[in-house]
Amino acid sequence: MKIGIDSYSYHRFFGEVYPIQRPPERRMSLQEFLRRAAELRVDGVSLESCFMPSVEPDFLTEVRGFLDDHGLERVYAWGHPLGLVGGGSEEAYQDMLAGIDQAQALGAGVMRIVGSNHRLKDTPKARQLEQLYRRLEEGVKSAGAKGVRLAIENHIDFSDDELLELVRKVDSAYLGITFDSGNFVRLLIDPVRAAEKLGRHVLATHIKDVRPEKGRPVDAWNFFACTPIGEGLVDNLSIARHLAQAGFDGFLAVEIDYLHADFGQAEDEAVAHSVRELRRITAALDHPA
Repeated sequence: MKIGIDSYSYHRFFGEVYPIQRPPERRMSLQEFLRRAAELRVDGVSLESCFMPSVEPDFLTEVRGFLDDHGLERVYAWGHPLGLVGGGSEEAYQDMLAGIDQAQALGAGVMRIVGSNHRLKDTPKARQLEQLYRRLEEGVKSAGAKGVRLAIENHIDFSDDELLELVRKVDSAYLGITFDSGNFVRLLIDPVRAAEKLGRHVLATHIKDVRPEKGRPVDAWNFFACTPIGEGLVDNLSIARHLAQAGFDGFLAVEIDYLHADFGQAEDEAVAHSVRELRRITAALDHPA
């Protein structure tokens, strides 16, 4: 089992600062993120399309060269924050199709996509899922032609059963799931059971650990705030075991969105800690007691 980092872990440093956060003292470039990933000796990176400074062919070729030179696997992560807007946006759909070309240029065989968002909770799920089915039924044809597999994330929107039904209904080798361990907790779904249920469809991951943050409203999306892996409630070892048993051959990608107040705003330290913990987890898989 391999280890990686999603660039969203550094979203403050890329310019996306939540109202409840402080701006960082300095910004980070994509090249700095890639160098940091190489320093941490991870196996792969998930690159958020929203933080790409350019999607021009020459720039994507340059990034691909760095990834190749450092032996980094890659996932192209399209769709933050609203993705396909529950399938209701033609503009978003066309942007996803453009993202497939960008993923191909980066040499990414998997592209994370977002179907919806917790902000759309007042739009009936049945309508969203039917719209998404129609979009993805067509979208996988474009993805297949480019050799890119789409992986829809549980984005604090749909349950494990709803995602499974959607993937089975589209019924394409070019559609699977990005498994986000923390986002299932935020929907009060056991992520271990979800991993067992969805494992054979998982193409990419966001590995989070979370625990409640005192003083945050319990109905806030980040009431379950991120901690360094191993410091929260999520049994990521069992999740990794289920994914391995299902034949998952991608990497476990650390993702931190809102870091728990107990850890300040020290995202880089939390990422480094998480990478170390994932090494312990993968070693336990390789050498079970």
